[in-house]
Amino acid sequence: MELDDVQRLLDLCGVAVFAASGALKAAEKEMDVFGFAMLGCVTGIGGGTLRDLLLGIRPVFWIGQVEYPLLCAGVAVLVFVAGARVPSRQRWLEWADAVGLATFCVIGTDIALRAGAPAVSAVLMGIVTAAFGGLVRDLLAGEVPLILRREIYATAAAAGSLTYIAVHAASGKAALALVLGFAVALAARSAALVYGLSLPSYRKRR
Repeated sequence: MELDDVQRLLDLCGVAVFAASGALKAAEKEMDVFGFAMLGCVTGIGGGTLRDLLLGIRPVFWIGQVEYPLLCAGVAVLVFVAGARVPSRQRWLEWADAVGLATFCVIGTDIALRAGAPAVSAVLMGIVTAAFGGLVRDLLAGEVPLILRREIYATAAAAGSLTYIAVHAASGKAALALVLGFAVALAARSAALVYGLSLPSYRKRR
């Protein structure tokens, strides 16, 4: 299997996982099936949409590849049907989001580099791809987005993107960079979830 095929499969898996996290948020808010589909789609393809717009890629990826929004809607409907049977939905949401974050930070970085972006911009595009869909999801659900809390979230995406840049520059092997970048981002986010790690927050002087 060629690298492009592996990346596309990884991309589809990431979209499905992120769509599931959006649908689980809709379940938490007791939305109707349209709300499930909406949150599933914006979470699954929102980050990649903004990335393509910022990079000047036209049309954005899902316009010509309708399997992406269809996959998001399909996963959302599946969660709508089976969501009531899923125990600990909040925990599932957190871990689905973590896997999606780790997947998209490296894919976004890779796509940005292929589009000719410099390394710093590629890291930012990795963060955008990983975090923007979840940001829109949380806003639509009426919550403060994870990226604006003390959670190690965008930091984990940045770590994965930087790892991808470093490994790719050192080895020239995109596949190895994808694997290691994904692993670093997932490890950072997992540590935050398991051990309750967070960034320091600003405190007013009294």
